[in-house]
Amino acid sequence: MYEFRVVDIHIEDGGDQELLVTASSPEAAARKALGIDLVRSGAKRDLRAKVYFQHPGQSLSMVRLYAKVAERAIAERV
Repeated sequence: MYEFRVVDIHIEDGGDQELLVTASSPEAAARKALGIDLVRSGAKRDLRAKVYFQHPGQSLSMVRLYAKVAERAIAERV
């Protein structure tokens, strides 16, 4: 288990929200922090979170996570 800093870049007031969580992967960290499943590839408009982490002895890493296309389509219909 590693500590991840999840930055939610899709909140309503325009600001970013950061959450620290312990998880096994960036996707698991986002699921824990935001309560939604995200994927590592997608369109720029679907960008939902950036997840930062650092394994021992390595430099800081960041993964961009995107909303799934099917979930975006459902949200647009509502």
